[in-house]
Amino acid sequence: MAQLNLKSARVNLLDAALDAAGAVILGKERELRLALACLLARGHLLIEDLPGVGKTTLAHLLARLLGLQFARIQFTSDLLPADVVGVSVYERGKESFRFHPGPLFSQLVLADEINRATPKAQSALLEAMEERQVTVDGETRPLPEPFFVIATQNPAYQVGTFPLPESQLDRFLMRIRLGYPAAAQEKILLAGEERRLMVERQGPVLSPADLAGLQRQVTEVHAAPPVIDYTHELLLFTRRSERFLHGLSPRAGIGLLRAAKAWALLGGRAYVIPEDIQGVLPSVAVHRLVGVDGVGRLDQDEVAAFILCAVPVA
Repeated sequence: MAQLNLKSARVNLLDAALDAAGAVILGKERELRLALACLLARGHLLIEDLPGVGKTTLAHLLARLLGLQFARIQFTSDLLPADVVGVSVYERGKESFRFHPGPLFSQLVLADEINRATPKAQSALLEAMEERQVTVDGETRPLPEPFFVIATQNPAYQVGTFPLPESQLDRFLMRIRLGYPAAAQEKILLAGEERRLMVERQGPVLSPADLAGLQRQVTEVHAAPPVIDYTHELLLFTRRSERFLHGLSPRAGIGLLRAAKAWALLGGRAYVIPEDIQGVLPSVAVHRLVGVDGVGRLDQDEVAAFILCAVPVA
């Protein structure tokens, strides 16, 4: 990372964090880089895939590597918003109500199988993810810093799932999939140590202070006017295309550029190039788009390729 003008000891730790993560989650270097870029950009991450491919392991591992306070919420059909946010309980001795924070008051929150909960329970995350605060009984309470939500969800065709509403999907900066490991990596998994034990043994590579410093450095990564123009053209294309019910919003555009800056930082650069935009666009943009027929999810890789092929780099 010698070419980075913002070079610091913290930046050098990113490679160490990725190496440590890659020793546990085998053969998923790009997905791990995307997940870390999402957190560097102060975004929330949605991991959509089949059960058993390592979604929950990845969330636990990131919390360990970054030294963050971790809480897990298992989303089920009978989960209530109070189970997520917390509840005020009357204390007879003090003749007053006392707020008992829920698991949402943690630095990294794993919302496991989020689409198995009803929309009412899912909505408990909306304010928290956008404003990093919650309002209970008319009182607004700030959430810890940093604050990240990593949600996992099973494919929508599986029994007992509720589709995430568009407003909820838009709160996630990125959506990624892990997929099955390659044959060589899967044989190592079968013959090797249990991943859960490896995660429990993993110590922090970065501290929350290091992470906060890196997040500030992301904001200092430079995006030149031609890069801004290219990003804007991508947004305009999705709005004009007859393939989509509606295009990407300004918030999606801001998120796309912020994620590209984090991608550039991970690449050792203090400036964004078009390849950074292209690298993060599939994960940032496609889950925010709806096809004109409004049926089913769009194929992430195919739609991203369609958009990128239609908008040339000036």
